[in-house]
Amino acid sequence: MRARVIGMTSLVILTSAIGWSQTTPATKLYSSASDVTAMIAKARAERKPDQPNYIQQNLTLAPYNANLEYRVAGVNAAASVHEKEAEMFFVIDGGGTLVTGGRLKDEKRTNAENLGGSGIDGGASRRVAKGDFVMVPENTPHWFTGIDGTLVLMSIHLPRAAK
Repeated sequence: MRARVIGMTSLVILTSAIGWSQTTPATKLYSSASDVTAMIAKARAERKPDQPNYIQQNLTLAPYNANLEYRVAGVNAAASVHEKEAEMFFVIDGGGTLVTGGRLKDEKRTNAENLGGSGIDGGASRRVAKGDFVMVPENTPHWFTGIDGTLVLMSIHLPRAAK
C-alpha cells in the first residue's frame, strides 16, 4: 500500500511538472544578430507557400514575448484586434502597408482575447519600411497588406498592467 501511495504521489508530481513546463515559457533574455539572421533563414526555408505569416518566438520574460514575424507578398494575412494588449512592431527588413483603426471585415473570435477578420473597412494606411517602429494600442484593428516582397518584423505583445 505504501509503495502504491508513493508511486501515485510521484506520478502526480511528474504530471504537474510536465504540465507546468508546457504552459510556462522558458525565459530568454538575449538574441544576437546572428540568431535573428538564422531565424529569418529558417522562416524563408520552412514557410509553406500558402502561409501568410511565419512566427517564431525570440525573447521571453513572462508575460512578454518578442516574436519574429516573416510575411510575404501575395498571401493575405488576417486583420487582428487584441482586446487586452497593445502590440509593438519593429521592421527588420522589407516594407508594406499597415492599416490601423476602422472595423474588421468578417469579424470572428479567434480566442478569448483576440478577434480576426478578412481585412479592415476604413482605418488609416501607413507605409512601413526597414527601421520603422510602430505601436498599435489595444482594441485597435490592424492589418499588414501591400507587402513588397517580404516584410520581416519583431512584434511584442504588451499586456495592460493590472489597475
